[in-house]
Amino acid sequence: MIRQRSDRGASQDSTLGLSVHAASPLGQAQQIRTDEVTAEYGNNLSVSGVAAVPGRLNNTPNAIGRDDIQPSNRVLDAEPDVWDLLQRIQKLGESSASDPIHEISQAGRILARQFGLQDSQILLNKTRTLRYSHWVGAAKEFATIFACFTEASGSSKGTSFQGAETGALIDQIGDLLRKCKNTARSSKVGRPSRHLSSPEFGFVPLSRDMANEMASIYLQSFESVYRILHIPTFWAEYRKYWDHPETVTTKQRLKILLVIGIGSSLSEQGSSNERFRRMVHQWVYAAQTWLSGPLEKDRLDIAGLQIHCLTTLARQIFSIGGDLVWMSTGSLVHRAMQMGLHRDPRHFPAMSVLQAELRRRLWATILEMVVQSSLDSAMPPRISFDEFDTEAPSNINDEEVDESTTALQSQPKGAYTATSIQLLLLDSLRTRLRMLRLLSGLRCEFSYQDVLKLSSEITDACRAYSSFVKENEGSGVRPFHRNLLDYLVRRFMIPLHCAFASRARTNPLFYYSLKVSLDVSLALLSPEPDEGFSRLMTGGGWFREGIRYASSVISLELIAQVEAQRLDGTLNRNSQYRDLLKQAVRDMISLAAERIRRGETNVKTHMFLSMVMAQTEAIEADIPCELKVAQSARDSLEFCHGLLQAWAASASLPSPNDTGLTSASLDAWPEGYGLGLDLNFFSPDAVFY
Repeated sequence: MIRQRSDRGASQDSTLGLSVHAASPLGQAQQIRTDEVTAEYGNNLSVSGVAAVPGRLNNTPNAIGRDDIQPSNRVLDAEPDVWDLLQRIQKLGESSASDPIHEISQAGRILARQFGLQDSQILLNKTRTLRYSHWVGAAKEFATIFACFTEASGSSKGTSFQGAETGALIDQIGDLLRKCKNTARSSKVGRPSRHLSSPEFGFVPLSRDMANEMASIYLQSFESVYRILHIPTFWAEYRKYWDHPETVTTKQRLKILLVIGIGSSLSEQGSSNERFRRMVHQWVYAAQTWLSGPLEKDRLDIAGLQIHCLTTLARQIFSIGGDLVWMSTGSLVHRAMQMGLHRDPRHFPAMSVLQAELRRRLWATILEMVVQSSLDSAMPPRISFDEFDTEAPSNINDEEVDESTTALQSQPKGAYTATSIQLLLLDSLRTRLRMLRLLSGLRCEFSYQDVLKLSSEITDACRAYSSFVKENEGSGVRPFHRNLLDYLVRRFMIPLHCAFASRARTNPLFYYSLKVSLDVSLALLSPEPDEGFSRLMTGGGWFREGIRYASSVISLELIAQVEAQRLDGTLNRNSQYRDLLKQAVRDMISLAAERIRRGETNVKTHMFLSMVMAQTEAIEADIPCELKVAQSARDSLEFCHGLLQAWAASASLPSPNDTGLTSASLDAWPEGYGLGLDLNFFSPDAVFY
């Protein structure tokens, strides 16, 4: 099921469609000289700080896939001769930027050394360890922005903002930060985490037509990507609930509420009705409470796993402890394995065809949730392909299987069915898991060759699903599916390349990583027009980390570009690229503002991007940056504080009669709502533990 990557010649396309040209004669000569240097010092290459190039990765699939990367161990300290070698290679690399990046010699791979966690500083930001984006903190381009924030927040005392005017602005910024924090806290008082623990609830007074619409939206959008339900079975339970509510079990009721709630995130009525949105939050907390209750056998079944998956999805969409989902997916994996979902149903001959397909679909969905939450949290995925043999689900529509089915014929992979998008995600799952293992391994070492290979495999996957989607546009594939599929797969490229992209301005060997990071960031922030997907981006927390990475990459490139043009004396010429980046930052500022209007309490993104724009404009106008940056921070916080106040004013808790929920205390529930005021995870001067 997992496609083998074909051999790629030097003239074939590279990641994201970037052309790779043959080396020039001069470049070939330099390449030969580089190889000579490598051969001369070949016996000293496997030392700390030097890339020991691993063997080629085995791509042989097994079931869904097989994890074959074996990270090498860290080696000894560098010898003086090696540092001389590195300096010589650096000079060669700087003079051979025209060489094909995928034909980097052994010497080039030495320069591309990437260490594991033991060589990284670990920053604890609230309850999270942040790592993938820490490279941004070392960028000198952000020095003024970080100095402004750290002085305003009182975490440091510098000299950049000590003038009379800038000093007064720093005081105002600090005061506004505290006001934003207090306003955000006051809006959380009525959250269900403070009031709800009982799963005994009724159904919200909602018209059946409205419920029908939201359930249909869910099944046509999210269910196509995350296969959780058997659609005919769900509709049967749904009709039973409305026609004979007294016969519906708690599990069936929870599934119905969660499906309606998740579907409301894409509905005009649901996304614009704050009162209804808060009711949905109540349902999510009720489901989580039910899952967190005493373990009983009746919860360890397919319905229980479906509720767990739906709850996890809802928490991400509605920012309900979304940054803690990685812990929940660990519990989800354990439950699924306890029930044997990690073993393919062929080992259970008595199992019905329908149950076998449901188990395969759920297992694939759980794996996808694991890798996504792992990337968001910068934590290990905690699952290996050696630990399961469950095969991919069949490429069928739900109407083709029911309890009476005894044999199942899967449709060709090129045919679009209700399971096609899940299968497309599975095609790249093994590659993405290998990425996560390399990025999060404590003693993991990988070279630029590894990065390019993994990047090429993801690019192949992106091209494959793009081709499939184009061929099946008339069969039910919608822009929502294309956008979500693109986000879930393509965003893995940014953390993979970010450490090398940060070195591209001093080492042209890594310019390819910078280009890939920028292309992916711009693609993620400019999806294909789709009303439902736009609501999802502005109204929930699912895209928080992806937006964080993309914002960081684009902002850094904008400041670096304008500064380079200032030094070159070309600010008044060739501004098209700079204008593109500036428009992207403006779009991100608008997105950040809209997310705050929808209940997001994170003012950091809006303030940071506003400061980036101010610094850019100051450089363009050839005026000191400090004053403009401080003014933009103050103006941003004043604007955001107004949005927070307006949202808090409408944040009164619906009464139990409206929600159908029983009020009680749930003090132990993890809050999971970070104000996100601190920029510390970007800052190289933060407190590390």
